[in-house]
Amino acid sequence: MEALLAEETRPRIEINGNTALIILRGVNLNENELPEDMVSIRLWITENKIISARYRKLKAIGDIEENIKLNKGPKNVGDFVCMLINALFKRIEPSLIKLDDETDLVEEKILDNADVKLREAIINIRKKAIKFRRYMAPQREVISQLCVSNFTWISNLQLRHLQESNNNMIKYVEDLDAIRERSQIVKDEIANFLTDKMNKNLYILSVLTAIFLPLGFLTGLMGINIAGMPGTEYPNAFWFFSLLLLIITTIQVWIFKKLKWF
Repeated sequence: MEALLAEETRPRIEINGNTALIILRGVNLNENELPEDMVSIRLWITENKIISARYRKLKAIGDIEENIKLNKGPKNVGDFVCMLINALFKRIEPSLIKLDDETDLVEEKILDNADVKLREAIINIRKKAIKFRRYMAPQREVISQLCVSNFTWISNLQLRHLQESNNNMIKYVEDLDAIRERSQIVKDEIANFLTDKMNKNLYILSVLTAIFLPLGFLTGLMGINIAGMPGTEYPNAFWFFSLLLLIITTIQVWIFKKLKWF
């Protein structure tokens, strides 16, 4: 009973003979809520009884209610479990597809222009994938255990439905792993872009420093206010000296290009 009323839960299953405590999670589609902040539903199941508890509204339960109104609801306990799991998956899949599309879009933008502003977008995608996987990985184990259980309230047909659901859950977890890996690769690409940009700027500064170093030496030398400096008695000496600096700069640029420094 404590597990049914606990505020924080993770998907799990506890089996006691023909009775089971099952805790599942569904995507959060409530207003002003994040889909990855998945809603918990707790079930206490016997052969002819189901006790459920939840704190927040879950769309999957609403789907089952609509089916009941249309006389398409579950006929027994096993039907209810299968229908609930299918309803959870029906709501989860669009969120994962949207997350995958967001990853594709960021990857495309990175290929066109590796903008540092995309770093925040890829971090958000990675955070969403981690939150989804936090609940879906153990939920996969829950369904897997249901598939190998010997409950009398699960028929062979329902067992096959659960096995199909288990395959879907494995695929979802693998997709989330792929999204996390892809987002990490994109993040590395952004980091490499920033590193290359910084190295390029440092390289340009180094080249400029190399160009102006001899010029600074010459201007510093000619700025000494002592007797014997050449050109002090010629009115055009400044212009000749400026021409000399221009020639030296041109020769330096030609040498750097010849060496393929830039």
